[in-house]
Amino acid sequence: MNILERRRPDPLPTIHPLPEYLATGQRAEWYADTKAVLQVPWMGVVTMAYAHYPTFFGELWRGLKPLCQSRPFVEASTGLRQYVESRTMELNPKPLIEPLTAVGYAPREIDAIRQMNTVFSHGNQLYVLIASIASHLLEIGEMAGNSDAAPFEGRHAPDITVPFMLIEYHHADGPTRGIYADIKATLQLPFVNTDYRAFARWPSYFALAWNDLRDHVGTALHEAIARACHERAATLAAEGLPNPGGLSSSALREAAEADAGLDEIIQVCRLFQWLLPGLITNVAYFRHQLAAVG
Repeated sequence: MNILERRRPDPLPTIHPLPEYLATGQRAEWYADTKAVLQVPWMGVVTMAYAHYPTFFGELWRGLKPLCQSRPFVEASTGLRQYVESRTMELNPKPLIEPLTAVGYAPREIDAIRQMNTVFSHGNQLYVLIASIASHLLEIGEMAGNSDAAPFEGRHAPDITVPFMLIEYHHADGPTRGIYADIKATLQLPFVNTDYRAFARWPSYFALAWNDLRDHVGTALHEAIARACHERAATLAAEGLPNPGGLSSSALREAAEADAGLDEIIQVCRLFQWLLPGLITNVAYFRHQLAAVG
């Protein structure tokens, strides 16, 4: 069995994600359909970047949609989340409830941050599986799973009430912009992921959370957890998931060639397949910081 390596593209490819509020026509339809099927309130940067290549994304989503609606896909994402959250405890996240309470956060405000974390803790696993499948089909070959896949009935997304609001760079004050710059430098990325822009709605919380996490990023243990997340997602893409939509390596590569050079899209897919396991690890770390005590 060939499993994708976790490799950071060098140089990093230029990506062209179209924000949801600017999407029209086919892209707006794709965005709405993706969010409805995945049961998430946001279109991930990964899928927005894919949608820049309409032939490629159209073929990918055609085959992914029935898989994403299946029980095996949902159960795989749940198992991946449980694994990473368990491993991330090894990093010994600093409890933040007392410091937040000391500066004036009420329990309902802390709970709102937890709810926002739950949104990403649920959705990021779905996006990393999508990224792993896309990369596997482009770089390795066919998925080994057959077409049998029981549908998932009902709702698997968390029941949350907190509004989904992002603090874009042009919304942010000076200190938050400084954290955004530090995130990009520390993670070696040219953009700030949606998750961090959502947590920045509570800037004093976000500063505490990031400052506790940042020194762990890139350490041997942090990298080991991210690599294990990657390997599990890559193995699921190769042989652990069914293929009810009939995704084909040759068809997806042909679709990619119709939009751009194949290598360009491979590099874009590789970028997200590399960064998402680290993001998942970081969100799990943030989650443990707000774990209830007693």
